[in-house]
Amino acid sequence: MQYSFQLNLNNEQDTQKLATFLGQHIAQGVIYLIGDLGAGKTTLTRYWLQNLGHQGAVKSPTYTLVEPYKIQGKDVFHFDLYRLNDPYELELMGIRDYLDIENALFLFEWPSKGGDEIPQANVVINIEKSEQDDVRQVTLNFDLSSFNTALEQYYQG
Repeated sequence: MQYSFQLNLNNEQDTQKLATFLGQHIAQGVIYLIGDLGAGKTTLTRYWLQNLGHQGAVKSPTYTLVEPYKIQGKDVFHFDLYRLNDPYELELMGIRDYLDIENALFLFEWPSKGGDEIPQANVVINIEKSEQDDVRQVTLNFDLSSFNTALEQYYQG
């Protein structure tokens, strides 16, 4: 069953709070990060990876397509497919080698550009800018029933 949860991020602290929750509850799987340029996809990713224990910079992989991380023994791959011209380019860069790694976390920005070369998402996070420049509306879509309850409890608490 598909679930959806919406919330507003009114400032950077709200983004950090969401990233903390995500880091506590999602350490593996396929995540789609959807939103316009400047919506905050990479910012959310940076806080998420820091919450998982990453020390150091989190770069946007706009030109490299992927930034790999090893965080406390776990593999995390941050993909940014914005500059991808053809999904087949992912095959040429060896995406199967990444996707074959078990129990990894795969974060895909601009997943629509990946076509059939990337797996279906376990969680889709859509970030939309509002008329107020620093406010974002976030919609999380997922099929994990326990995730819905945990998110509601965390964000209300």
